[in-house]
Amino acid sequence: MSNSEIQPSPSKPGPITIARHGQPDADRAAVLDWRGYEAWWDDVYQPAGLVEGQSVPACLSAAANEARTIFASTLRRAVETARTAAPGRDIIIDARFVEAELPPPAMPGRFMAKTWGVFARCSWWLGFSRGRESRKDAEERAALAARTLVEAAQSGPVLLCAHGWFNRMMRPHMRALGWHCVRDGGDNYWTSRRYEYRPR
Repeated sequence: MSNSEIQPSPSKPGPITIARHGQPDADRAAVLDWRGYEAWWDDVYQPAGLVEGQSVPACLSAAANEARTIFASTLRRAVETARTAAPGRDIIIDARFVEAELPPPAMPGRFMAKTWGVFARCSWWLGFSRGRESRKDAEERAALAARTLVEAAQSGPVLLCAHGWFNRMMRPHMRALGWHCVRDGGDNYWTSRRYEYRPR
């Protein structure tokens, strides 16, 4: 389905709030070589839940309260974020919203995991996926994910709890579909952006 095939319902669609998960229980200061970082990503970061005792920001609680539909990626940190923000609510857990793989470049040296994350984003953006999901494939998935949110918004407000990098990848697709960011909370843990449909 192309972007042009999605048409808003006769009534104005509900807003879409796209949130980043809370702080995961993974040590991003761990010092590793590239193979160690790859193992850390697969075995520590990806399965990690949230650090206990975190508070949900008021704006995210408000978005959860008004949401008719709540999505989360399949990763535990995203699911726990959605359940914390919207306790007792039904959540649609969907793999279309998982974080991009972002494998590290095979380069010498030992660095903190958070530093490897920067290297990985840069090399992946330039096309080095090392057998994992490519940038092209992730871009296609981001377009599909954006359309999924837009379709759900025809029935009312939507909340997605997902991931910083992939959330950013959806932004140009949201704009292409006529959705404008009306509140930008940034890219830290628990932050969110709110989009509203504005026909051209």
